[in-house]
Amino acid sequence: MAYAALLSLAQTTGKIILDQDRYPISRDKKQQIRSVYAPFIFLQEFLEDFPQKANILDGRIRDLAYEAESFIESLMLEEVASHWWTALASKSKFKHQMRKIREETDSIRREVMIMKNNNADAVQLGVSSSSSSAVGSPSRPATVGKIDYMVGLLEDLVAIKPRLCGGSPNLKVIPIVGMGGIGKTTLAKCAYNDPLTVQQFDIRAWVTVSQDYNADVILSGLLASMEEFNKERSEQSSELVGEKVFKILKGRRYFIVMDDVWSTEAWDDVRIILPDDGNGSRVMLTTRETDVAAYADCLSGLHKMRLMDESRSWNLLQQKVFAHKDCPPELENIGNEIARSCKGLPLAIVVVAGLLSAVSNNVASWSEIARNVNSVTIGEGQFEKILSLSYTHLPHYLRPCFLYMGMFPEDCEVRVSKLIKLWVAEGFLRRLNRSKTLEEEAEEFLEDLVKRNLVLVTKRKCDGRIKSCSLHDLMRDLCIRKAHEEKFLVSFSSGLSVKGRKNQRRVSVTPSGLPYFSEFYGLTIHTILCFNGISVANMFERFRLLRVLDAGDVYVLSLPDELFDLFHLVYLAIYYLGTIPAAISKLHNLQTLHLRAKNEWRLFRAHSVHLPQEIWRMPQLRHLVFYGRLPDPEGRTTSSLENLQTLSIVSHVICSERILRMIRNLKKLEIDCSDCRPGEVCLNNLVHLRQLEDLKLRSSFGNSFCQKDLFTFPRALKKLTLSRLPLPWEEMTIVGSLPNLRVLKLTHQACKGNTWETTEGEFPLLEFLLIEKSDLEHWITESSHFPMLKRLVLNDCWQLVEIPVDIGEIPTLELIEVKGKAGMPLVESAKRILAEQQEWGNSLQVRCMTHR
Repeated sequence: MAYAALLSLAQTTGKIILDQDRYPISRDKKQQIRSVYAPFIFLQEFLEDFPQKANILDGRIRDLAYEAESFIESLMLEEVASHWWTALASKSKFKHQMRKIREETDSIRREVMIMKNNNADAVQLGVSSSSSSAVGSPSRPATVGKIDYMVGLLEDLVAIKPRLCGGSPNLKVIPIVGMGGIGKTTLAKCAYNDPLTVQQFDIRAWVTVSQDYNADVILSGLLASMEEFNKERSEQSSELVGEKVFKILKGRRYFIVMDDVWSTEAWDDVRIILPDDGNGSRVMLTTRETDVAAYADCLSGLHKMRLMDESRSWNLLQQKVFAHKDCPPELENIGNEIARSCKGLPLAIVVVAGLLSAVSNNVASWSEIARNVNSVTIGEGQFEKILSLSYTHLPHYLRPCFLYMGMFPEDCEVRVSKLIKLWVAEGFLRRLNRSKTLEEEAEEFLEDLVKRNLVLVTKRKCDGRIKSCSLHDLMRDLCIRKAHEEKFLVSFSSGLSVKGRKNQRRVSVTPSGLPYFSEFYGLTIHTILCFNGISVANMFERFRLLRVLDAGDVYVLSLPDELFDLFHLVYLAIYYLGTIPAAISKLHNLQTLHLRAKNEWRLFRAHSVHLPQEIWRMPQLRHLVFYGRLPDPEGRTTSSLENLQTLSIVSHVICSERILRMIRNLKKLEIDCSDCRPGEVCLNNLVHLRQLEDLKLRSSFGNSFCQKDLFTFPRALKKLTLSRLPLPWEEMTIVGSLPNLRVLKLTHQACKGNTWETTEGEFPLLEFLLIEKSDLEHWITESSHFPMLKRLVLNDCWQLVEIPVDIGEIPTLELIEVKGKAGMPLVESAKRILAEQQEWGNSLQVRCMTHR
């Protein structure tokens, strides 16, 4: 992983050279560091221009870059923090080490020059080099169309639907069994989201089990899937969680999917809390183990997934590469050959389709892919060779982003907001386009990995952007193997020895791997991600060069003094409530400070975080997430958090004009207005946040501070969430006038009154509208008032009589979703709109999800 190592080194040395305030070292040492900087930039450009040739020198370049960066960072730790490691302060040792690094760099550079000269000679002779092969430019973005999950699975779905929606009224299990990558989970998702299934069952729940089985996690996952039926959100023991799941399911027709089950014990732990009320409830179970499938229900029979035939394989490949377009005739023969080479395994087809989508649509490019695919066969341990092709064809700048996915546990659903912050903190981004932030560039990188079918999308936001993602098990295995080979990361899991794991940069720790990690020491470690309650105690002394520490679900009672000596720390996520000491300002490089856990928002209101005024001395901060007040800078006219993009959840007192001007580049802001009193705060000042795109305003019930003269919003706003304010419906014209608003969520009686009447010219770009738990009775509108609306979601709008008929006539509308009690007038209204649109031949979807 030489490219990531060089990029990190370049950023580290660049900051030291350019920022005298944060890195106050002598001119002589800075000049020495500068002399190392230039040759490494040359090597980085070589990797970009000759990606295939660079593989020969990849390991040497990577190790040298790691060695140089660790030495320079250790020097800075000594110079700035005045730590006991005084040996590095020796001027002679510094010069000796710099000379050693330069000599090795020069040696590699001479070899690079020879390679480049040989390449130039080959081009002059008309010989095609490996870097100019028919595969095409690896940095060209993929163009995979919209995925059609039904391709190749229609027969399977038709076979299981009668068992799912008909047959015996007793509780039945539908086991789906097959090898990894054959489509078990995809089939289960198709059944889970099928409109007939949605209407058939009162409750649908999904839980992923995986090999690292934990009963508490499974039961909590089931309860989380039933969120709308779970009124109490407090922490509880596994026994109480199981009891609560049973009570929710009791008397209701439910459909539960248990995905990726590896043991019979996992089924036993869930079966005991599933009531059988003779109402047609169903459980679908996916597994690679036939014995596990048969154990769950020995009477119903297994649904065995089979490999695709050549016809279905070719259809799936076409769909993945060309979406709804036809394959060019000249590519059909070679395409069929590629599809056959995948031996009917859907995941192999999907991965190869990602490769084809990243190259030019011509016979030469496809033939190059075909030769690689044909060189391997699918069988025991060989499938990874096909998957490896996708990694080999990744551009260098995407490889570290992909390998980083191996840091997360099996079947982990990774929040994109967190993943992007981590990528930025690791230094994987170069900001090639100055008009975009690093976070925006990272989001494009993720979309590229998705289009190449290396990363799976598990959830999308209402605006279409990715909300969470994951890796297929087989892809994760490949990811971890490659990451270990390239010394990119080490994952401490059960049975993994620490022997031979020296000079590592990143480690991932789960409970099963904690005993091995506790023996591990390494001054080269830059990143530690902890999962499932791993304590961070006694960690800081062992890893002095930490750049990223994520232990966000671990509550700490106090912050040790050693934490504030981690000068290089860029990303810190822990769960902490209390007072942050002034020493936090010693973390000059900190970009992300995340002090919240995953708990519900209201649980934080009793315990807040108290930040010191010194927080204003941390201009590098980009993301600040906690619950409490941003302290008043008290006249610090020169202080500002000009790089701050995210601020959540903060008190309304930040809304003074003076404070908002000091955080003027915010893009995402979440404010708690619970303690507001009429006239105490003026939300009009939010207009000073001209870069703000995402705003959430929350309050407690009964707060009536919202007045028209206190309320305006930045015109750049794209997403607005209002909860428990409540704003009078007649004042929604303030929101409707926002020219760039695309997403509007009104939850928990966000607006008061019984009538909402819209007017012409409002909501010009609005695409998504959610109204949830509202007392609204009458909605008066016309189709022209929401000209761009795509999705309308109405959840538990108890008093709303009907959906305005004109809503169904909006030409852009794709989906109306209604949740509520069976027999509600609103549900019947939605069904009438659906029938009317079907008569006209329109493709509008209407989903009605009812509960008792």
